[in-house]
Amino acid sequence: METNHILYEIIIEGHLDRYWSEWLDNLTITFPTARTTLLRGRLADQTALFGVLKKLHNLGLSLISVRRIEDKQEGE
Repeated sequence: METNHILYEIIIEGHLDRYWSEWLDNLTITFPTARTTLLRGRLADQTALFGVLKKLHNLGLSLISVRRIEDKQEGE
């Protein structure tokens, strides 16, 4: 069974303080624009991804995009 975590990028509207990182499965929080927050990091599987998306939804945040990042390690 594959144990590598999958790398994701999630963009939301507005700014989310960095202290939310731990609650959001330790995703890195950055601000690519004045109006968006980028969450980036590895999640165990789609269940973990849906958990993060549910948390963002419960905070009333607007989702702009979710992207799985192809990782060179996955093919090795």
